[in-house]
Amino acid sequence: MNNWFNKNGVHLAIIAFFVVITFAYFSPVLQGKAPQQGDVLQAKAMQKEIMDIKAKDGKGPLWTNQMFGGMPAYQIWVQYPLNITTYGIDVIKGIFPDPVGTVLLYLLGAYLLFCVLKINPWLAAAGAIAFAFTSYNFIIIAAGHSNKALAIGFFAPILAAIILTLRGRYLVGASLLALFMALEIRSNHIQMTYYLFIALFILACIELYHAFKAKQLPAFGKSIAYIVAGIILSVLVNAGTLWTTYEYGKETIRGKSNLTTDKAEPANGLDKEYAYQWSQGVGESFSFLIPNIYGGASSIDEMIKPESNTYKAVEKNLQGVDPKQAIGYVAQNLGTNQYWGNKPGTSGPYYFGAIICFLFVFGLFIVKHRWKWWILGASVLLLFLSFGQNLPFISDIFFDYLPGYNKFRAVESILAVVGLLVPLLAILAIKEAQEGQYDQKYLVQRLTWSACITGGFALIIAVIPTAFFSFTQTNQAQVLDALTQTLQNNRGAAIEILNGVVADRVALARADALRNLLFIAIGFGITWAFITKKMNMQLAFGLLALFVLIDLWQVDRRYLNNQNFVSKNDLNNHYQPRDVDNFISADKDPNFRVFDLSLGDPFKSAETSYFHKTVGGFHSARLKRFQELVDNQLTKSINQDVLDMLNTKYIITQDPQTGSYKMQRNATAAGNAWFVQSVQFARNADEEMKAISSFDAKKEAIVDESFKASIDTKRLGTGQEGFIKLTAYNPDHLTYEYSTAKDVIAVFSEIYYNKGWKMYIDGVEKPYFRADYVLRAAQLEAGNHKLEFIFHPTAYYAGEKISLAGSILLLACLGFGFYSEEKKKKKSAKV
Repeated sequence: MNNWFNKNGVHLAIIAFFVVITFAYFSPVLQGKAPQQGDVLQAKAMQKEIMDIKAKDGKGPLWTNQMFGGMPAYQIWVQYPLNITTYGIDVIKGIFPDPVGTVLLYLLGAYLLFCVLKINPWLAAAGAIAFAFTSYNFIIIAAGHSNKALAIGFFAPILAAIILTLRGRYLVGASLLALFMALEIRSNHIQMTYYLFIALFILACIELYHAFKAKQLPAFGKSIAYIVAGIILSVLVNAGTLWTTYEYGKETIRGKSNLTTDKAEPANGLDKEYAYQWSQGVGESFSFLIPNIYGGASSIDEMIKPESNTYKAVEKNLQGVDPKQAIGYVAQNLGTNQYWGNKPGTSGPYYFGAIICFLFVFGLFIVKHRWKWWILGASVLLLFLSFGQNLPFISDIFFDYLPGYNKFRAVESILAVVGLLVPLLAILAIKEAQEGQYDQKYLVQRLTWSACITGGFALIIAVIPTAFFSFTQTNQAQVLDALTQTLQNNRGAAIEILNGVVADRVALARADALRNLLFIAIGFGITWAFITKKMNMQLAFGLLALFVLIDLWQVDRRYLNNQNFVSKNDLNNHYQPRDVDNFISADKDPNFRVFDLSLGDPFKSAETSYFHKTVGGFHSARLKRFQELVDNQLTKSINQDVLDMLNTKYIITQDPQTGSYKMQRNATAAGNAWFVQSVQFARNADEEMKAISSFDAKKEAIVDESFKASIDTKRLGTGQEGFIKLTAYNPDHLTYEYSTAKDVIAVFSEIYYNKGWKMYIDGVEKPYFRADYVLRAAQLEAGNHKLEFIFHPTAYYAGEKISLAGSILLLACLGFGFYSEEKKKKKSAKV
């Protein structure tokens, strides 16, 4: 045992160091506080019905009616108890308080990668810190993108497992790959996984070329076979997750359009303008080195300081007005703040660190390993793709032709992969310098060149920042005109205020340039001292890790700091009901909808869903057909007939003058289910949409001709002499009773989704069809009957069985892989 501690003491010390710095950064968690993350709070509202059912029944439903009239819960919150990686994710989230566990995953995963690359432990620690503390990794934590953060955290260990396999450690490498890839997929952020695979595909191509060149194709083929086997096993483990996502994805806004008359809507995938909305600006890429070169985040924090140029200009030209309020008004209404790029807004830049960027350039000069070309090639391609609408001739090729690429939005997030590749080359550069492949003079020369390139750029920004950057928005002329009009045509005052804004942006860039010039000098000094043997290797690597941490820590604190934390009690009580919410909640009807117009756009917030089942909500994977309904019937103008058919019982508004909330009861809401007197057939979705623009939902049903076989019009009665009512409600199990003298057509105010919903009459499955564009309907036989709608998707239940088999196989492979590895070690020791 003592021998084991002696051999692994350095690793244990580094892991302890990681734990200490992570808790130090997130010290509020030691006081019982938690981060207040916007997306997490939105998710809490989305999940409300699911969690209420889970608390009552012990199992969450697979369907929820809280948003958009109803949708599968797959991308909101679903249990996958037969998937072993579910428990792996729970361990990461459960052992340490949020977000400590996530950052430790960043650190430990990257440390494993660098150790697999046979890098000195303290240098590996520096690399792990460089990856973990990359600003984007902290910005997404602050925003509450928890799944994305977890997915990024598994990038490094996946790469480590692939390296082990390529080195001939087939069993242990492939089994670890299966484990880490399974955890990656279970993190449920397919976009990040997809981007990682782009980089891995380039790596495979480079490795194939070198295997062919070295006449080692059989060994390479064997490695690839094990790698593919590991990936297939990870897919089996996540069969339930992937199957439901694939099936559901085709029905969401990422799937095919149902309409043909709306030429602005894409035939398949996301709208390109929507997908490209958050594209990295070409010039913004210099924020990798100087974080505030484009102003940092969309904020006015620096502008409202009394010493700022903006504050002084406002104070001078708008006497008697509070400068802070005036600056806030300008920022909110004119979109003018510290950030001056083309994105609609940003929480912060992609900052890789001054020392790391300097060492990355050094790596381009001295690293001989073929991975340099993989890192450079993949980084350049991913950078170009991040430009999106700013470099369409490259992005459009991938968007139009690469399968699945057009399903993702915010293309700038592809830079998360670059956030791993840049530190990787930087650390490989130090490793090659350490191994003594070059003479000292050569290394010092290349090191000096690297410092001159990165430090020289920082110096230019510090001295003459406007030489290459304007620090003005692309719509500066329009902003000036709007501000002039706001200031009652005082153009001189408007110019002076905007000049103050520009001056503050310049000051931010200049301050960061000077700061980073210092860090580049420190990085140069440490590396030079190590190369020239003026400093002990371990000391040099330790100092490098320390200053990389200090550099990134300071920038990360701008976007995620103690102010982001609040007491858990405050988080639990974040959503407070208004009087109108309390009134509506008193309604004993278990299943009706609310349309909340007091939020501005009811389809861009999930807040109301915390209290009510809503017509609105917000989710990036909402059903396409419902979104088309929203776009055509509830956006430009509100179609009362559509609100009625969705059983919208209450409408909430806000008085713009008093700010008070008002509730209006909708007397014409159609109810949970009803019998119609007639059916009108539509030839396609376009006609169906047109027909529901003006119709009486209670009297007629609009049905696509494709469902004609489900209706026998000769046997139909009017249904006026019968009744149908909801008798039991559960989001994925609805029970009705009905009575009718003749066969009738019943319409249900429930969203049609035929990938799992089944209808039973007296326990016997019967067919149903779609009506009124988004609702369920069925022809019901005469008599007194019990009708049930049960959501039992094959993709989930069969997928879970496959996941169980995959999980057992994964455990067996891991056990056998490590057993074989240990057996080899013992055999080698005897020899």
